[in-house]
Amino acid sequence: MSDKVIKDFISGKEVKATPEEIEAVQVFSKQLVQDYNYPAENIQTRPQFRVKVRPSDTKKEYPVEIVVFNNKKKNEDDAYIIIECKRKNKKDGVGQLKDYLRFSSAYLGVWFNGEERVFLRKIYKSGRVEFENIPNIPVFNQRVEDIGKYKRKDLKPTHNLKTTFKAIRNYLAANTVGATRDEVLAQQLINLIFCKIYDERFTEPDEILKFRSGIEENPRVVRDRIVNLFNEVKRKYKEVLDENDQITLDDNSIVYVVGELQNYCIIDAERDTISDAFEIFIGRALKGGQGQFFTPRNVIKMMVEILNPNTDDFIIDPACGSGGFLVETLRHIWSKLEKEGKKFKWNKNNLLEEKMEIAINRIRGIDKDYFLAKVAKAYMAIVGDGKSGIVCEDSLDLSNNWKDSSKQKIDLNKFSIVLTNPPFGSKIPIRGSEKLKQYDLGHKWKAEKQTHNFIKGKIKDKEAPQVIFIERILQFLKVGGKMSIVVPDGILGNDTLSYVRDWLMKKGRILAIIDLPIETFMPNTSTKTSVIFFQKLDPADIPKDYKIFMSIVKNCGHDRRGKPTNIDEIIKVPTLYKEWLKENFNE
Repeated sequence: MSDKVIKDFISGKEVKATPEEIEAVQVFSKQLVQDYNYPAENIQTRPQFRVKVRPSDTKKEYPVEIVVFNNKKKNEDDAYIIIECKRKNKKDGVGQLKDYLRFSSAYLGVWFNGEERVFLRKIYKSGRVEFENIPNIPVFNQRVEDIGKYKRKDLKPTHNLKTTFKAIRNYLAANTVGATRDEVLAQQLINLIFCKIYDERFTEPDEILKFRSGIEENPRVVRDRIVNLFNEVKRKYKEVLDENDQITLDDNSIVYVVGELQNYCIIDAERDTISDAFEIFIGRALKGGQGQFFTPRNVIKMMVEILNPNTDDFIIDPACGSGGFLVETLRHIWSKLEKEGKKFKWNKNNLLEEKMEIAINRIRGIDKDYFLAKVAKAYMAIVGDGKSGIVCEDSLDLSNNWKDSSKQKIDLNKFSIVLTNPPFGSKIPIRGSEKLKQYDLGHKWKAEKQTHNFIKGKIKDKEAPQVIFIERILQFLKVGGKMSIVVPDGILGNDTLSYVRDWLMKKGRILAIIDLPIETFMPNTSTKTSVIFFQKLDPADIPKDYKIFMSIVKNCGHDRRGKPTNIDEIIKVPTLYKEWLKENFNE
């Protein structure tokens, strides 16, 4: 057992840093306070509350990880919810929880092991104690009978949906009838998430939401309501969702997913919920094979804040995946619009019109994976009506080979901002002379011995995508436009790639380089990366000497296993950059 200690979230006492404490007890303690609104003074963790093993047990031999009381006095008779985290196995854990509930006054119970959770209610029938599964526990000051009867204004954002998605994934994999593959389950969860987001967006503050699962509701009734909601989504977004798209999960699985998500406001979530879902459901099997490692939200936010797009910018992500950069960019610009709206006293309709203009006409995305492009379309459509800006094409292919509808939306030399994290890796090279010949960097380069100038030679047989994407991004940008791109550190340091750096420096100027920690894309890949910020200029306008902002980020907000930490230096970088601009360029 580890000798390390951590501070207990509720009591503030130091406790042993066991996996049980780190992955379950502390996680659920935070959720009780931050997501369910229970006052910390109503919760007991240390010293541990104890319950009887049997009716005759006077010593109360069972220690309980977390107990929620009806008040801050924490009397034994006021125990309300018991949370069991010791037993990793579901059968043993739920059995232990039932024992706790039998021999205590607590009415509700939760079993949680960090990856799965079960919610129980204790009931009395014919003089016997029985238990029934419920969709969730009530939030503070809510009756159990009112679970699921949420008004739109009652929802609040959550700080971490990964735990919830992990629980959903494990439940579905173990219990869903007719679908067990992660790709299928992921598509079903995405459909339900779009129902949830749509419901949040089109429900008035004082109205009851449709995306809900009540304590006494028949699962078939819940299913019918959710399917009808999904049909509304499909009618609203015909360009995004196909008519044959269906919610195929069984009734109980739908009730479980809805119960897990119904407390939260997904639209205002701190992390990109779609990317979180992919990380949990699809995993390395889908992402790693095509270099599709989704960018952490804090990295995206840092990149967007440094480039600071405005309402008159034209923005593209040529490897958009599920749309993380596009959604964050939209939020960034919308926040500026809201401030402008307050300044000029726009009414609600004026502001909405301005927001939709940005979403529909100024943001574009490309991804060659049909499923990811479809998800990005749907996500942008529901969040911001930006459904027309996403296309499914190969960004690196000749644009003449694209569909006419794609060519109408996306031109070269047109965009003022590019934000992207393209796929990278030697295992997914770009091949074919027809494709490579359109790029300088698709050719071999050789340095002259005397001048050390690089001379372009024959077309290569293959090239890594991260190299070709650099040139393609410059092609998308208009003169004066800026890009922010995640690249493997080899682009910046490998001798064999010095011709790439030489070529790039003749196209404009580097604005900034942010060195990211090795943990940034772990556990999916340990590739060391940096973010380059670059401005495209006419050759005559490129300064010979200029200053470059450089930053080394030591902590990225999660560890090598992908578990959140309390340290996140990436969020400091935009402030440092703005201070550097003001100090050096009076901006």
